Amino acid sequence: MTSKVTWLSHSAFLIEHEGAKLLIDPFLTGNPLCPIKAKEIEADYILVSHGHGDHIGDTVAIAKRTGAMVIANFEICNWLDTQGIKNVHPQHIGGGFDYPWGRVKLTIAHHGSQLPDGSYGGNPCGFLLTLGDTKIYHACDTGLFYDMKLIGEEGIDLAILPIGDNFTMGPDDALRAVQLLEPATVIPIHYNTFEVINQDPEQWAKRVEQESSAKCRVLKPGETLEL
Repeated sequence: MTSKVTWLSHSAFLIEHEGAKLLIDPFLTGNPLCPIKAKEIEADYILVSHGHGDHIGDTVAIAKRTGAMVIANFEICNWLDTQGIKNVHPQHIGGGFDYPWGRVKLTIAHHGSQLPDGSYGGNPCGFLLTLGDTKIYHACDTGLFYDMKLIGEEGIDLAILPIGDNFTMGPDDALRAVQLLEPATVIPIHYNTFEVINQDPEQWAKRVEQESSAKCRVLKPGETLEL
């Protein structure tokens, strides 16, 4: 079955599969590149990689309005409970769970995770999604790590990788990540939202296709890729 993957800018995605709408890292309000307002988006599930404001974003407001289940680490789920969000499913790194529409496994990510009010947000993560026969790896915020090679052995159809540098991998390390993962297709993210992470995604895409076997799709905010 076809999965629709829509980039909302920064690290935020809306993935639609088997009638379910999965929202990842919904930093919409205050995001200068986001093409949609938080009050306009619908979601059945919200996946949160870590506690920083540009990733947990509008999770509380959207979950309250839509009733979406939030999938995150144990610490973030506990914090969400204090915010009035009861429909949560905690996981932790290395753990997977089967949902009605597919499987979510949390992967390591080298980053921080403090929540907006200063609370401890636990360990950051990436997401390995199995949607039917399709595998999507969303690295979220991370530096390069060699275990990406192990993730790649799963057979990745789509890798979503940060290229912005400063807070995450930059273009050089992100290219090395592609070479370790060997995905069929890769999408660059986490760039140009702020001046400090400005990059040229088209130039990076050329390097990816010259120096790896992957195809690179540079999406505009709001653009959809079908798998």
